[in-house]
Amino acid sequence: MARRPRGLSEDEKMLWKKVADNTERLHPIRKEKDPVTPETVFQPPKLPEVKQPRFRIGQTAKPRSNLHDLAPTMAEQVAAQHVAMDRKTFGKMKKGRLSPEARIDLHGMTMARAHPVLLRFILDAVAAERRLVLVITGKGKHRDDGGPIPVHHGVLRHQVPHWLHMSPLKQHVLQITEAHLKHGGQGAYYVYLRRLR
Repeated sequence: MARRPRGLSEDEKMLWKKVADNTERLHPIRKEKDPVTPETVFQPPKLPEVKQPRFRIGQTAKPRSNLHDLAPTMAEQVAAQHVAMDRKTFGKMKKGRLSPEARIDLHGMTMARAHPVLLRFILDAVAAERRLVLVITGKGKHRDDGGPIPVHHGVLRHQVPHWLHMSPLKQHVLQITEAHLKHGGQGAYYVYLRRLR
């Protein structure tokens, strides 16, 4: 059975009081903290109210007159190029009065096959000092499936002018234009080459 702790006797209490009265406190008595009041809790400053007018997405956008404004056709792009060659010669070429000195038919070739063939043909024509050559691409088949994105037909017809405006051919090509009907019309291009210096 556990023993009950005995209490202090009167003599022991008096002795303890004498000791406590003759000692100095090591640490000052701490003041009790004030209880937290709503004033002492941090409150963010109130931001000034800014009244904004109601906003609707697109309200400042300019209305478009034609929602179906597609990119110009390749014929329009080629026709829009400025005339870099002699205008009189250009007029004769457009009317089919100049005969091409060489021709190549890319019709039916894949793009992977047609590009190196065109490259070799133009560089050979430059080496032979020819000025007017005819590149036949074909008009292409109309394969638009009616989807939301318009599909250009005649892949080579659209790609050949880009190839002619890229290195290493662009330094040799002076003018590109759609051929006259007797030389293929929309399915062919006249390529007028620069003179070798």
